[in-house]
This record gives sequence, C-alpha cells and structure tokens, in this order.
Amino acid sequence: MDPSADRPAHAPLEPPAAAAPRSGVQSIDRAVAILRCFDARHTSLGISEIARMTGLSTSTTHRLLHAMTDNRLLAQAADRRYRPGPLLVQLGRSGAVPSTLKDAAMPFMTALRDEVDETVGLHELLPSGERVVVDQVESRQELRRHYTDIGTPIALPHGAPGKAILSVLPWARQTQALAVPIASITAQTITDPHRLAAELALARQRGYAGSDSERTPGIRAVAAPVFDHTGTVVGALGLSVPTVRMDDRRADELGRRCVEVAWEVSEALGATRSGVAPALALAAPLVE
Repeated sequence: MDPSADRPAHAPLEPPAAAAPRSGVQSIDRAVAILRCFDARHTSLGISEIARMTGLSTSTTHRLLHAMTDNRLLAQAADRRYRPGPLLVQLGRSGAVPSTLKDAAMPFMTALRDEVDETVGLHELLPSGERVVVDQVESRQELRRHYTDIGTPIALPHGAPGKAILSVLPWARQTQALAVPIASITAQTITDPHRLAAELALARQRGYAGSDSERTPGIRAVAAPVFDHTGTVVGALGLSVPTVRMDDRRADELGRRCVEVAWEVSEALGATRSGVAPALALAAPLVE
C-alpha cells in the first residue's frame, strides 16, 4: 500500500531519507517471514515454494534470498534449493541462545523476584512424569519461601507448579494421573480426583494454577507452564509466598504475572503461540 495514500493532497512529500527506515524494517519483516517457512517438514525449499508460502512476488523473494545467502542466514545447495544457513547454526551452538530451561529462565526469574520480592521457583517435567525444582531466586524478605528439596522428584498433583504442568499435558496423561491414588502430604492436599480435575480445568482457563498449603504448610503458590520450541510443556515457573502475604486478590495478580513471565521464558526456548495451540487442544477433554 502507498504510505502517502492517507496524506492530504496538499501535504509535502517526505524526503527520501525519512522513508529508508520503513523500507529497512519491511525487508527485515520479509526476511523473518522467509525463515519461518523452514521447519521439520520443510528443511529445504525452492524459490517458488517460498514465494507462495510468504505471499511475496518471485522477484522480491529472489532478491531477499540472495541477500540472506550472502549473510549466511540461508544456504543454497547443489539442487538450488535453500536451507537454513551456517550463521543460524553457529548462533544456536555458541551459547548466545539459551538451550536449557534453566539458562532461559534465570534472567526472567531474577527480574520477577526484583519486581514482586517473592521467591520464584523453576520446575522441570521429568521423563518419569514427575516434576523437580531445578532452581530458585529467593525473596529478600525475612519471612520467605526457601526450597530445600531441589532435585527431589515430586508428584504432579502436589502443588501449583505440578498442577500447572499437568493441566496442559495430553488429556490421556491427565486421566492416568487422576486414576492413581493421590498421597496426602498436608491436611490441605487435594486427594479427590474430581476436585483435582476441576482445578486443572480452571488452570487451563486462566493460564495458571494455584495452591494453598497443599504441599508445604503456610505457603501459597501460583505457577504457569513453560513450553519449548516444539510446543511441548517442559516445566513451570511459579511464585511461592507465605500465606500471610497472599490473599485471593494478590494470588490472582501474581498468577497473571506468572503467565506473562512463563511465556517470555517459553519464547526464549523457541515457543510460538501457533506451535503451542495444538498441545493445548489435546490437553482439554472433549467436554469440559
């Protein structure tokens, strides 16, 4: 679209220098659109395929592909098809891009602790179907939560982080967890599978799970799931707060903040909204 279309007829034209940044940004947007064409199903693509997938003209696509190849963002093979280039591989393996949940989360955890001054915990889903606390950034307040069980496997139904993870696992895995007797850790532990199912449904609806003294007496927690580049849940990020500082209003406020920060961590791991959507669809029962 002509950027001058909405300009009054008598308005002076902008000098060429002012239009350059717009053109540069547009080129970046188009280059990103081209990179997004590549995935596990499309490891190599021809010019016509890329033009069709991006909606760009063939001439524009050819010009951008040439520039991206010169800058090693793409590489052209002997069959003249394009593949992700060596610069992307180098960046991915250089350590500049976080490759582990802990590396991706730590800067965001520290910033969240500084913002709300409550202990932030990072929880990872294990192949066994349990979770484990992998790290924490502690509150600076005298009365605070301090995790003493880092590295110890914990059943998913116990506590907000586990429920946040469980709520977005495929429904078949949730029903398996609900079919197993739930051990009572405290007087507040939810052991009724019907009540737990309702908690998981609520967590899916609002994006975070909550708990109140269900695993540790006197501690109230909120947590949101973290996803990786495949759209799979890999853990949870949560805030763990002494009950005396967490009423329902603050729990909802901090829960919503957890959702935002957990998604920032997910994006740092390569997650996208469109990539996560299929997993969330599989997490809900047919009728909820």
